[in-house]
Amino acid sequence: MAESLNKVFISYASQDRREADTLCAALEAAGLPCWIAPRDVRAGESYAAAIVQAINSCRMLLLVLSRSAIESPHVLREIERASSKNRPVLSIRLDTTALPPEMEYFLSANQWLEVADGRIEAILPALIDSVRRNAAPSDTRPIAHPSSGAAPSPPPRSRALIALGAVILAVLAFLLLDRFWLSRRVTTQASEPAAPSTPTPAAANPGGAAAFAPPPHSIAVLPFVNMSGDAKQDYFSDGLSEELINSLTSIRDLQVAAQTSSFYFKGKEVDLPDIAHKLNVGAILEGSVRKDGAHVRITAQLINTVTGFHLWSQSYDRELKDILKLQTEIATAVTQALKATLLADTAASIELGGTQNPQAYDAYLRGENASRDVVHQDTVLAGIAALDEAIRLDPAFARAYVRISVEESLFAAYFAMGSQTREYFGRAREAAEKAVALAPNLGRAHAALGAALLLGYFDFRAALAEQERALSLSPNDSLVLLWGARLYAMMGRADEAVALGRRGVALDQLNPRAHRYLIVALEEAHRYREALEATDRGLSLGPDLALKAFRGRLLLHLGDPESARQSCETPPLDWLGHLCLAIAYDKLQRRSDAEAQLAAMKADTGDSTAYQYAEIYAQWGDTPQALNWLETAYRLGDPGITGVKVDDFLIPLRNEPRFREVERKLNAPD
Repeated sequence: MAESLNKVFISYASQDRREADTLCAALEAAGLPCWIAPRDVRAGESYAAAIVQAINSCRMLLLVLSRSAIESPHVLREIERASSKNRPVLSIRLDTTALPPEMEYFLSANQWLEVADGRIEAILPALIDSVRRNAAPSDTRPIAHPSSGAAPSPPPRSRALIALGAVILAVLAFLLLDRFWLSRRVTTQASEPAAPSTPTPAAANPGGAAAFAPPPHSIAVLPFVNMSGDAKQDYFSDGLSEELINSLTSIRDLQVAAQTSSFYFKGKEVDLPDIAHKLNVGAILEGSVRKDGAHVRITAQLINTVTGFHLWSQSYDRELKDILKLQTEIATAVTQALKATLLADTAASIELGGTQNPQAYDAYLRGENASRDVVHQDTVLAGIAALDEAIRLDPAFARAYVRISVEESLFAAYFAMGSQTREYFGRAREAAEKAVALAPNLGRAHAALGAALLLGYFDFRAALAEQERALSLSPNDSLVLLWGARLYAMMGRADEAVALGRRGVALDQLNPRAHRYLIVALEEAHRYREALEATDRGLSLGPDLALKAFRGRLLLHLGDPESARQSCETPPLDWLGHLCLAIAYDKLQRRSDAEAQLAAMKADTGDSTAYQYAEIYAQWGDTPQALNWLETAYRLGDPGITGVKVDDFLIPLRNEPRFREVERKLNAPD
């Protein structure tokens, strides 16, 4: 299909074949190549697949519009797909038949030319001029099966579609647990350079030449396109996309790529087969969303990534109050198309904890979106305010309570000071307990409660009980799996921790933060070589200062301070880099440099990294200072201290009575 690149796709009903051929001949005589069926469908090729691939790679769509075309379902599907790919549509109107609403929806703002008295030749000069002016050269590449040799195609994306079943925004939860692992207040993500547009994680295809054989019933939901024409509506299409991902995650027989990895491809020049290989999925769901007041229109299609064939497609027009049922419809249709097992209670699990109040749902999506791109105390507080509005509008909206719990924990971990930290963790716990009371079978409600109990109250046993309940309810949720990996490793359950971590990363392969969960679980299981391999796989996604600092920590554990120094010296240095270098320089007999790193860290983070100061002083051999900072970390409620029992950097302190007293106060299980 590479030869269709930059051609004009001609859409027509079979009754208008003569007119379509006339238009095609005129354009090609003017040096404007066309793609038209059946001429350009190769022998033995799937007709539907050829149509899809051609539209994906076309410069624009030329529509032969007539009563026959209006009555043709395949013409409508071609218009919908071209619109979802942001291709210009030029209509040649053969008659004056009124457009039905579903077609006017896509064509009302598009250009057209009218054929008077059947004299199609009269409009050819204007047609050629319009095509030349409107069909800007495409920067896309055709979608093709990898074995076909065709060039890749880049569908434009918004954000992917999830059912009201998810609540903990993956990015925020990963940020929260970054501090849970190592305790640090950060206000931006600017220190981490962006990953390249085409990552090649080893986990995706370690052999390189092996045949593509994704797991059965595996799927990724790519970002749906916001068709409203208003970029301010992105929060809605993004949030709705996330909700659909979680709807599918609640179906136990499906393996669903996590939101962060699916969203990775938004706006990137990557074709569907390449995406499928990187995420290791056998099917991809994509489409578009248009919101108009209380009305929403969704188009969706499911593609088999092994064969390149369409499995299913559908358009939906619904009122916003019916959004939960719509998500159930889509998830059910996708599951049936994949021939996966659909349990009797699927609809109940998808709609669990949601709302039928359109205003509450809109406020919920605004709250979910507030800190998506920039994590700052103002954006977090704005998210909390929107979620408070959602709960005011629907006091039984369990998923909004879960979301508030996450935001409150996030604020407590990153931005609160002194007694304010306890206050926000208290709010987080209260909101999560309310969510559990409203929806006892909502897995992430239990995960959010476990996080608040552990981070805010150091209650290991209660947190473990909530985590185990979350795992039993949401066994395919990557975030729940990765959280469990961290918690189990901290409690010495190494084999379980690593198994959960590997499962979680398999569902979120392109998310560096997912790799960090596994790395930390391996570190706390004292499996440093495996952790180093996992770090290198994460770094294969692109530059990541945090992963380089983790790599330095692991090299310190392995007794190689020089390699640790080389890994951690990449500017700009954040607190992780300072910590790594403070220990590495000391072991390399560069004490003044080590002290300079500690001073820079203290100037940057103050007492918020008290636990890390204890690690540094312990490695320096300054036991009194290390114990002082460890006690300070406990007094301040530093979440980093929850890893004290498995942290090898603290080995020099373990026989000290003051250390044992901190352990006793924490009451961490053996």
